[in-house]
Amino acid sequence: MRHLLSMADLDRDDIEQILNLADSFAEVGKRQIPKVPALRGKTIAWLFYEDSTRTRLSFETAAKRLSADTMNFSVGSSSVNKGESLRDTVETIAAMGVDGVVVRHRGAGAPHRIAEWIDASVVNAGDGWHQHPTQSLLDLYTATRHLGSLDGRRIAIVGDIKYSRVARSNAIGFATLGAEVTFVAPQTLLPPSLEGWPVKVTHDLDEVMEDIDICYLLRMQLERQEQAVVPTLREFHEEYGLTTERADRLREESLIMHPGPMNRGVEIAGEVADRPNAVITEQVINGIAVRMAVLYLLLGSGLNLVDNQEAVA
Repeated sequence: MRHLLSMADLDRDDIEQILNLADSFAEVGKRQIPKVPALRGKTIAWLFYEDSTRTRLSFETAAKRLSADTMNFSVGSSSVNKGESLRDTVETIAAMGVDGVVVRHRGAGAPHRIAEWIDASVVNAGDGWHQHPTQSLLDLYTATRHLGSLDGRRIAIVGDIKYSRVARSNAIGFATLGAEVTFVAPQTLLPPSLEGWPVKVTHDLDEVMEDIDICYLLRMQLERQEQAVVPTLREFHEEYGLTTERADRLREESLIMHPGPMNRGVEIAGEVADRPNAVITEQVINGIAVRMAVLYLLLGSGLNLVDNQEAVA
């Protein structure tokens, strides 16, 4: 594996390899000094053209725990503001000797183009409405830790499907591991076509509540919406939000998931987000181990450094 650009590039064996390796790196995170020399001597650059808290900090933590050097690129203080193109920016950074580039960009397909321009490995940290593969991988990791095999499990992905790269990645990821995925949204929040998508669709959240193993809620992507897609956010919450009453209808072992940041009172009631079966904070924690696994598989030397019990400073 040279790049990670889309969940569509991974088969079941690929996903399971990453999740199994993430188990080893989760153990590293529990050590007194949570660090291994797996990527010592490697340099990773962060190329974030969109705001990010969880993804960026998670990748940075993952790289540091692997002993990699990092190069931070800030769009706000860069030559992008002088009109420099994406290609020129990327090639400039690559010329400084980076081994990997983690990129987030508002343009769908931008990471694919970058992978064509440079020799370094490229990780897609979110491109427009298109894909967010490491979010999907950490969601799969979190789900399997609680539920075991996902074969035959029922997943409801609820809310702003149309503008969500997480929905696209998770539809592929969960289906690849054998789950049955249902999109739950009003027509205005669904893509124009779902042909070829491995999903079912319903407009009624209440009809699936008792049958699902995971209720996966999506943030309303207000910054991407070009027109009003629901009458009001209050009405959206009443029809498609995980209210206290709906959460009470979930089975005890069913999980509540959300990629963050949450809009409490919109897609999820504030009290529901704090319930024991809401694993939203755990998703964030697991993201570090999963991204360690991804970076190691892309950039690692192949040496068995994961099991090295002697952590390094």
